[in-house]
Amino acid sequence: MTTTYTSPFRVRAIAPAVLERLRATDDAGLTPEPSADAEGGAPLRCCLRRSTPGERIALVAYAPLRRWAAATGARPGPYDETGPVFVHAAAEDCPGPPTGTGYAPALGLHGERRVLRSYDAEGRILGGRLVRLSAEEAAAGAAEAVLATRFADPRVALVHVRAVEYGCFLYEAVRAD
Repeated sequence: MTTTYTSPFRVRAIAPAVLERLRATDDAGLTPEPSADAEGGAPLRCCLRRSTPGERIALVAYAPLRRWAAATGARPGPYDETGPVFVHAAAEDCPGPPTGTGYAPALGLHGERRVLRSYDAEGRILGGRLVRLSAEEAAAGAAEAVLATRFADPRVALVHVRAVEYGCFLYEAVRAD
């Protein structure tokens, strides 16, 4: 007998339509200044991977709860924060993220400390969890399991994966449809 795993979440990078606007004017009202990433390694929020040397990227201000709240009717109030994220400087340079239910990018959960910040349907923080996984643990499915535990709480509507040191938004996970 074969068991099918049904994930309680979907991972989402910043949507292409949002990226188009952010590349022109970001959520702080600033015009981004694209540049070539000399060393590579910047965590790209558009395709959920790290940049390679020479790629053209931009650092933009992004409010991750804002569009989710507008789409769902949530009212996050002061939790509607804005912070810096790296994206490809042009849409044609970005292949987009992998898709699928249950996919938790290695970018977000291995090698560095991360915080999984859970939000309820109104956009209020329910709590956070500090996570640090090795590459081996992430490859074995531990990242997906850690995210799935957050969605075991029926009040959780959304989870943001963030860097501990800078608090930067990496990606979001939402309940699977």
